[in-house]
Amino acid sequence: MAIPRTRPGNYPAFLSYGFRPFFLLGSIWGGLAVLAWLPILSGRLETASLFAPVDWHAHEMIFGFLPAIVTGFLLTAIPNWTGRLPVQGLPLALLAALWLAGRVVISLSAYAGWVVALAVDCAFLLVVVATAAREIVAGRNWRNLKVVVPVSALLAANLVFHLEAHLAGSADIGRRLGIAVGLVLIMIIGGRIIPSFTRNWLVRANPGRLPEPFGRFDAIAIVSSAAALGLWSIFPDSPLSAALLLVAGTLNLARLARWAGYRTFRDPLVLVLHAAYLFLPVGLIVAGLAVLYPETLPPASGIHVLGVGAIGSMTLAVMARATLGHTGRELRADAGTCVIFAAIALAAPVRFAAVLLPDVPALLHVSAALWVAAFFGFAALYGGALMLPRAGAMRTNGSRAAAR
Repeated sequence: MAIPRTRPGNYPAFLSYGFRPFFLLGSIWGGLAVLAWLPILSGRLETASLFAPVDWHAHEMIFGFLPAIVTGFLLTAIPNWTGRLPVQGLPLALLAALWLAGRVVISLSAYAGWVVALAVDCAFLLVVVATAAREIVAGRNWRNLKVVVPVSALLAANLVFHLEAHLAGSADIGRRLGIAVGLVLIMIIGGRIIPSFTRNWLVRANPGRLPEPFGRFDAIAIVSSAAALGLWSIFPDSPLSAALLLVAGTLNLARLARWAGYRTFRDPLVLVLHAAYLFLPVGLIVAGLAVLYPETLPPASGIHVLGVGAIGSMTLAVMARATLGHTGRELRADAGTCVIFAAIALAAPVRFAAVLLPDVPALLHVSAALWVAAFFGFAALYGGALMLPRAGAMRTNGSRAAAR
């Protein structure tokens, strides 16, 4: 008999695996937070947050939306790495409730106070780190224990963000640190899943050149990029930061070229992973050039290519594929999925154009609309799959009912 992947219990399918609540809640919040951002930016909507409006927006994208998706991915991947049963039922519900509490307390921190907001918000990532470490150690899966390091760094960046916003009035360093950690996670996780999924599809559907396996070059690219991003986070105007960002961007372009993405045009689920990763080196290069030529490229240009493009596109691509695979559905991008992939891919260049052309406010609204369409679209297309039992389980239960 197959090893059971869930523990029998009186809880809904929605709480049977980490990706289910966190992908759905994260996608909804990702859309809602941007939908609220435009009226907040224009002064037509006020928040009860102690954060300045731009800090509230940055925080909820980097430390609200992103950790939800990362948590959903980790809590789904770790059982595959360790062979242990997933976190599910009441513990998973409590973890999701803690994430929701963070969103509420950040938006109402003027009433709760900055210390309470910091404690509740940071508690979520602290529990995620502890849970991931416990499961990996219990499963003696030592080689994957390193994944706890970037999640711990995301927790540290969130702490810096809170302290900096309270003490300095603006969380510039914390904002860049959070983006930097998110990008390193993409380099680590993307560097594992993109060549793997590409290889699997090419072997089956398009024999020929295959992606290069992870090697020393990949390690050099990740370490160099992490160093460049770390320096840029603290010294954003340094010529050395610019030089290292340009080197990091070039290394990641070369890394992406090693994965044979040009051979995957017939499968949108694989192609979108390559397209999403492409925003990372492009964003690093734009960020580096923005340091050297601030009159031409404002600092926000690189940040939005990295945030909207690399982080937004990769999270959507991973959510779609993981949801299909782990709910027993065919790994195929239907028309609706292709539309939301196109929406997020367009949101980044339009947002970049909005930074360059601030006198054309329509660009900002179009970019926001594309982002919202992508993540609300995901929730609409995949919400049923995330809330209902696995497709195979539904067929089995139906067959049993018919037999009775």
